Amino acid sequence: MKITRFEDILGWQAARKLEQAILAVVNHRRFRNIKLARQMKGCADSIMANIAEGFDAGSDLEFVRFLKMAFRSATELQSHAYCALDERYVDQPTFDSLYAQAHEAKALIGGLIKYLKKSR
Repeated sequence: MKITRFEDILGWQAARKLEQAILAVVNHRRFRNIKLARQMKGCADSIMANIAEGFDAGSDLEFVRFLKMAFRSATELQSHAYCALDERYVDQPTFDSLYAQAHEAKALIGGLIKYLKKSR
């Protein structure tokens, strides 16, 4: 599949699904840690935004830089998910799902990084 816009990028699509899952969790009435909710939402938004911004960065090298930021935001989100689990805002199955979705996004982003580095 030819990528002509950032929405075509599988990593961005996975990040969007993850962001929707995060919204469902943090908008739940039992999630009362506003700071943690904002951090989790911010991470999810950052994954999508960095992929989109990097897509129009003008060079593969610059795109890779933005993809690395997206990758790190996904890792940060995984860490915040542990906090949500420990504070009992999410149950184990929800944690497992969020963690796995972040892992999938990271795998797709990592694959794109490798591809872009090889094509140079």
